[in-house]
Amino acid sequence: MDDIIKAEMTMRRIPGLSLAIIENGKIVRAQGYGVTEKGGKTPVTTSTLFQAGSVSKPVAALGALHLVEQGKLVLDDDVNTRLLTWKVPDSALSAEQKVTLRRLLSHNAGLTVHGFPGYARNAPLPGVVQVLNGEKPANTAPVRVDIVPGSKVRYSGGGYTVMQQLVADVSAQAFPDYLRDAVLKPLGMHDSSYLQPPPAERARLNASGHLADRSMVAGRWHLYPEMAAAGLWTNASDLARFAIGVQQSLAGTSNPVISAALTEQMLTPQKENVGLGVFLDGSGTAQRFSHGGRDEGFDTLLTAFSRTGQGAVIMINANDNSRMMSRLTAAIGRAYHWPEADHDVLLKPSAIQIDAKALVRYTGRYELSNNTMGTFDAQGGQLRSMFDGLPDETFVPVGAHRFHSTSRNCTLDFVVDARGEVTQVVVTTKGQSKPAPRIGPLMHTLQAGSDPRPARTRSVQAWLSDMARGGSALANSDFATAGFKSNIGAQAIGELATIKSLTFLHEQAVAGREIERHGSQVDSVLAFRAGGMQPARKLLIYLTAEGLFTDFDLVDD
Repeated sequence: MDDIIKAEMTMRRIPGLSLAIIENGKIVRAQGYGVTEKGGKTPVTTSTLFQAGSVSKPVAALGALHLVEQGKLVLDDDVNTRLLTWKVPDSALSAEQKVTLRRLLSHNAGLTVHGFPGYARNAPLPGVVQVLNGEKPANTAPVRVDIVPGSKVRYSGGGYTVMQQLVADVSAQAFPDYLRDAVLKPLGMHDSSYLQPPPAERARLNASGHLADRSMVAGRWHLYPEMAAAGLWTNASDLARFAIGVQQSLAGTSNPVISAALTEQMLTPQKENVGLGVFLDGSGTAQRFSHGGRDEGFDTLLTAFSRTGQGAVIMINANDNSRMMSRLTAAIGRAYHWPEADHDVLLKPSAIQIDAKALVRYTGRYELSNNTMGTFDAQGGQLRSMFDGLPDETFVPVGAHRFHSTSRNCTLDFVVDARGEVTQVVVTTKGQSKPAPRIGPLMHTLQAGSDPRPARTRSVQAWLSDMARGGSALANSDFATAGFKSNIGAQAIGELATIKSLTFLHEQAVAGREIERHGSQVDSVLAFRAGGMQPARKLLIYLTAEGLFTDFDLVDD
């Protein structure tokens, strides 16, 4: 495990990592790796504190369920009957179906605001009611019902902020104090706290956060008044104690917070694969409850089996978009014989020689799933998947247009058209194949050239203006598809307003590659250099056959 973890940290330039492994309902391994800050000398220990991001949610959910256990809250009551300080605004959408605690905890209450960016340590900090109302100094939109409660799962940090206010009102305690008394202390999570900002005596144990480019977060970390959604400071061992508490409560061997019966509800899908505060996969002894988390500069993964007393927690002081977390949990699963762990022998087919120039044809950006990009680059005579400009996985050539991973049983079969251009890659793992259409070349290879259609570029600039203004400007835009306007709503995307100029770089024809954005088929993808943005960015515009804009991506230069 040490070799695997250190190799992954080196490849992905992760400054520090906190690990805890659960076996037979106990922490059998707890260890820190690396340092608390890039370039620093303070080692990460088992006591070093990290921000849990959205893994704050399942711990907070347990606090709300404790009030249910005490009879102070009811899972299926309208939360407005118990909210005192603030109420969910009335809406025709919630006239019959109400916002309930059950729906808040399982992300189907119909509420807005996916997540929160946090606040710089020197910035004004809003109160919870200001966050809920979207009032300054809050930096997010108001939390409102905009789809019928109970109709669908849609992740909502805003919903957990409503739950935070509900818990504070009903418990008559400040939220951090209530969670300390009701959950953290009973489960032995003595290093953990929801206090925002963290007091000085605790802050000395905090790691510093690092962004995707591995620059340090200004001020070392952000503050999150949205405590239930994103405000927990903790370490891997304490989060493992939370997971063990849930496992023991389900088994009926210990229930300091909630009963076995209520834990059974917590670990039962409420809608789709969402339980009360956790996401669920598998069934029987193979059922696991999990949650990932991201705050500015910190990533977390908690995964544990409901009935086998196994699991793991990994926390890092960086935002990492690669497969590193899944590779580490897969390695742990093999080592500790988790249910349904991948015990397949790693195949090592014989590699063939391939010309370095021929290798370049496979590089580029591919859509691995809807709106999820994957990038392949040629480095050192090898094909590597890349995330955030760092290598993630190495593939060696094993046949005509075929490559095999050096770290797992995964093959890439590139599809080449009659002109010799790669149009897609078929990714095969565990006998399942999935095509990923090619979006275009690597962004760093693009150079400015003559713009073949200046009028179209002016239309892009007009569309950007509509997007930056939002409201009626976006709703009435002549340049965007109805699906885009419907899904984005009238919310302005402010960062687009910082684009002062566009320099044409490339046009990629993708008709027939089945690329869909916001309900429309994409016909071509335009690449521009976006002048005026700091740091420098490139802009991808997705066009329909009719020339309408149906999506965009901002990509690091």
